[in-house]
Amino acid sequence: MPAPLRIAVLASGRGSNLAALLDACERDALPAQCVLVASDKAGAGALRLAEATAIPTLVLDPRDYPDRAAFDHDLFAQLATATPDLLVLAGFMRIIDGGALAPWVGRMINIHPSLLPKYRGLHTHRRALAAGDAEHGASVHFVTAELDGGPVIAQARLPIHPQDDEESLATRLLALEHQLLPAVVREIAEGRIALVDHQMRRDDVPLDAPMQWRDGALHP
Repeated sequence: MPAPLRIAVLASGRGSNLAALLDACERDALPAQCVLVASDKAGAGALRLAEATAIPTLVLDPRDYPDRAAFDHDLFAQLATATPDLLVLAGFMRIIDGGALAPWVGRMINIHPSLLPKYRGLHTHRRALAAGDAEHGASVHFVTAELDGGPVIAQARLPIHPQDDEESLATRLLALEHQLLPAVVREIAEGRIALVDHQMRRDDVPLDAPMQWRDGALHP
């Protein structure tokens, strides 16, 4: 049996997607081991989740560095000491310097609350509602220097209801995120998904479009 995938999770907030990953590992639904949780916020709930399960943590304050690049290079240097196979950005609310992340391209993913390429950046639920969209969703993508612009691995979709507001839409979508992210990490852990020469492949077959999460599984 292959060794579990070593993942390091970066989070700035409460860590609900981290909790979903840890729960999947605990249930043996995800052949992975979380070896580090890192944050730019000392008060992040994700750090408390890690501490409660004896996962090592790392906190760096961006204000201690002269610029973003210096922070990011130190962050990734320290992440590397945990020897993760995969970095998972789960609510990490920072734009990462391209030079710092370059060595990790293909080994770093992010979950973003929109159907990329729609609504990169912040306030995605508000923007979907303001645009009158019929559906909304979440995307897991490989991280590149382009903000929320790396190849999209998979998406989960949900209809926008007439009575939805920003809070209700975010709440309903979060439940889907908690299913989507562990499913994608599992595919990576099983060696099914990879980024090869800037092309996304599943079972060594090129993926021309993101997989879709429905009925409890990922579908090409």
